[in-house]
Amino acid sequence: METTPTIEDHDSSIVDIVPKSARGVLRQVRQSLDPVSVIVLVAIAIGIYNVIDWSQIRTLDFGIIIKFWRPLATAAGMTIGITAAALACGLVIGILLAILLELRIGFLRYVLNAYIEIWRNTPLIVQLFWVHFGLPMVTGISTTALQSGLLALTLQSSAYLADIARAGIQAVPKGQWDAAMALSLPARTKWIEVILPQALKIMIPPLGNLAVSFLNGSALLGVLSVGELMTISTRISDYTSKPIEIMTVVALLYLAINVATTYLTSRLERFAGAPR
Repeated sequence: METTPTIEDHDSSIVDIVPKSARGVLRQVRQSLDPVSVIVLVAIAIGIYNVIDWSQIRTLDFGIIIKFWRPLATAAGMTIGITAAALACGLVIGILLAILLELRIGFLRYVLNAYIEIWRNTPLIVQLFWVHFGLPMVTGISTTALQSGLLALTLQSSAYLADIARAGIQAVPKGQWDAAMALSLPARTKWIEVILPQALKIMIPPLGNLAVSFLNGSALLGVLSVGELMTISTRISDYTSKPIEIMTVVALLYLAINVATTYLTSRLERFAGAPR
């Protein structure tokens, strides 16, 4: 005997089609939309609407962005490239510093700690000026604006990453150290195949946060006219006399890059099985 499909059966079939992640998001949205939250959101929206001078907003010309989207996109790529290169080089240096600190080599430990404290606790803009103008006076070696910016970012990131790497190394379970020692593994094998792979998984979340911080901090490279996003946007702003429109779009670009970085970090955490 055939049965007629009911409404409940139809609803359940629809639920089965919707991915679990989407159902979770919809459930959270429904739970968050309680009456008090809705009233607060409406009140905030009304307040913002009344505060904004809409006559001034209508005078803004965001069409100017269409004319200059290519240099802005190129500059955004430059910002991503410089930050990624600085973090990659800084990660290598930071891991080496962390390993040397774990070895507890006498006086060298104090030198390394001094290096970390200096680059962590001085402003990036001061470091940029010192590297670009002071370093050539001391060493006689001149650098371009791009080289100086990359060097300053790398040195500062290495100091932060040394602390992150040291924390990751120290978080590796003691049993792993004991097992490596019991097997009499060579130091190179112990670090490369046992300790560092586990430490890197632990380092992923703070690495993502640091990447976002340095992406924002890279705007300071504009003082050397490196050619990244802030430099190019300032030039376009001065040329067009449209600072609000240009800087609004630049803010959205930084936001998009940072959101993408955070998303990729979370995906990498899940892929690597990093502890939360």
